[in-house]
Amino acid sequence: MLWPFLRTLAVFSSAPLLSSRAFPVRARIALSFFVALAAQPSLEGQTVISITSPSAIGAVLQQVGVGLAIGFAIRVVFSAFELAGELIGFQMGLNFASFFDPSLNAQTSAVAKFFGQMATFLFIVMNAHLMVMMAVINSFTAFPVDQNFLQAIQYMKLYRLGSSIFASGLWIAMPLIGMMMFANFALGIVSRVAPQMNIYAIGFPITLTVGMVGIASTLPMLDKPFMALLTQAIDIFSIH
Repeated sequence: MLWPFLRTLAVFSSAPLLSSRAFPVRARIALSFFVALAAQPSLEGQTVISITSPSAIGAVLQQVGVGLAIGFAIRVVFSAFELAGELIGFQMGLNFASFFDPSLNAQTSAVAKFFGQMATFLFIVMNAHLMVMMAVINSFTAFPVDQNFLQAIQYMKLYRLGSSIFASGLWIAMPLIGMMMFANFALGIVSRVAPQMNIYAIGFPITLTVGMVGIASTLPMLDKPFMALLTQAIDIFSIH
């Protein structure tokens, strides 16, 4: 009972939304205990490690490490959307509209925060939190309870998720980047045809309008890249 509880609690302490400050710590602990209790029938055959045995320290490190790795993998999905928002905001000229985000402890732009909120809504609406719970249960098959923490980290190969952040974020932002490049190209032609026109006075409202229209047009299509990224992250912990 203790080892599934530690792994689940580590997930709830690192995964986005579940680790929010609005989520009380006592409720997080109680929910982790409930998930570990409900998962007991599906965890038969796991290695029994006594709390007083020398291998208990290694088992604690493994459970916490695997749980944090699951939360980190889910965080990658949100980071890809936030990166797409940063790229889109840069093209729109809205990167100056930044503020301090206490959840990230860093400055973030308004567009990146908006895409992060969209990822949060998709996380709830598409029952991704249930997929995370299934990943926790399946992780006991891929990484059973033992003290081989470094071996579990080696099998996960989390470094591959780093390329997914940049590749997926660029693909999500690609349609709007193309629209903004076309708008800037049109403004460049206008500035050459009519040099007396103040292109800076009309350029910002046009790029802002094109960006808003592009965001509104692509929002209904964000579910597919979100599910693809989430499936890629969860599959790491479902390998038998």
